[in-house]
Amino acid sequence: MAIVLKGYPRLSETFIAQEIEGLEHAGADVRLVSLRHPTDSHRHPVHDRVQAEVLYLPEYLYQEPWRVLTALLAMLRNPRLRSVLGLWWRDFKRDRSANRIRRLGQALVLAHELPGTADLLYAHFIHTPCSVTRYAARLLDLPFAISAHAKDIYTSEDWELVEKLDDALWTVTCTAGNCAHLRPLTKRPEAVHLVYHGLDTTDLVIAEQEAAKPVGNSGLRLLTVGRAVRKKGLDTILQALAQLPDQLDWHWHHAGGGELLADLKAEAARLGIAGRITWHGSQPRDVIRDLYNQADLFLIASRVTGNGDRDGLPNVLMEAASFAVPAIGTRVGALPEFIEHDVSGWLIEPDDVPAMAAAIAGLAADRTRLERYGRAAALRLQTGFAFNHCLDPLVNLLQAVRETKADTGSTTIADLPSK
Repeated sequence: MAIVLKGYPRLSETFIAQEIEGLEHAGADVRLVSLRHPTDSHRHPVHDRVQAEVLYLPEYLYQEPWRVLTALLAMLRNPRLRSVLGLWWRDFKRDRSANRIRRLGQALVLAHELPGTADLLYAHFIHTPCSVTRYAARLLDLPFAISAHAKDIYTSEDWELVEKLDDALWTVTCTAGNCAHLRPLTKRPEAVHLVYHGLDTTDLVIAEQEAAKPVGNSGLRLLTVGRAVRKKGLDTILQALAQLPDQLDWHWHHAGGGELLADLKAEAARLGIAGRITWHGSQPRDVIRDLYNQADLFLIASRVTGNGDRDGLPNVLMEAASFAVPAIGTRVGALPEFIEHDVSGWLIEPDDVPAMAAAIAGLAADRTRLERYGRAAALRLQTGFAFNHCLDPLVNLLQAVRETKADTGSTTIADLPSK
């Protein structure tokens, strides 16, 4: 199986690396194909455990013209090239962009350079990676499958979602809301499956054993881990913190890089709360684990942006729960699917500053309730979002591909069971 990714490795997509590692442990022969080279300054331990080799496609065609030209010349002998060019032209007429041209060039290189043999191409993200995968799969006469997440779904045009869903063997997605959005778009709604990412807590459990959480009457330790981008709603958090009672002792830690970081620091200064905030920036895994272990309450203020971008089920929410740190979160994406309101955390509407401030102040004044939420969050993770349990449906889908090919010699949509 070849897994097509928009970039690898990426700290913001450790859930994908976790899935790859799990598939390798389940016996899958995995090859990785990345549309971009890595840019992060740190790596997650799971990236070092993944064994699969990575084929990096030309990120921009002009940077490696000979690879693209060589692939094109080789594909001229491919009887399926005409069909692929027809498919691409129909797409290009509806999306006349340089990105669409790049997708075709990357697909040619993928089809030409993919090492060995593969039974299936599997695209993470239904937008650009899936376009490259779809073209390459047709060139290689292979089936393809999709893992759809959040931004990739809601920033794509419906015509493209419809055609990709209909052409794919099956699609998995990580939230019930995504399923409800995608299933009506395809003539095969039964082929769209809910598969949560789940969380492998191996690294986090080790950290928890290494350092005991501080006790005593120290102030409320608040934490957010995530990129400083608009969909994360960090401005909502800042405004809520500024509304907390003067007598409340609190400190907020933020870990993550992002394009809005400088603006957010300036806003914190304007609000007069800069001295109660520590901006850690992008950090290696051991620092992040220590932050979880020190925290009392996790804040996640996700919102839906103007172009439809939003969170799905952020790994950081589950990571916090693995340390028995409950969350105040917004009703966006799969946050309400993980946070049980007034059981394992507290839910508010997006951009509701007074509600977030009130929830923080309320939990600060009731440490017993805060600790109860934390225990419930850890239990929620263990019983509903354990990694191996969440991986099983995906393994079963892949096993069906292998078994069908063994029985029939092919893996077409008609051959494969959809459930």
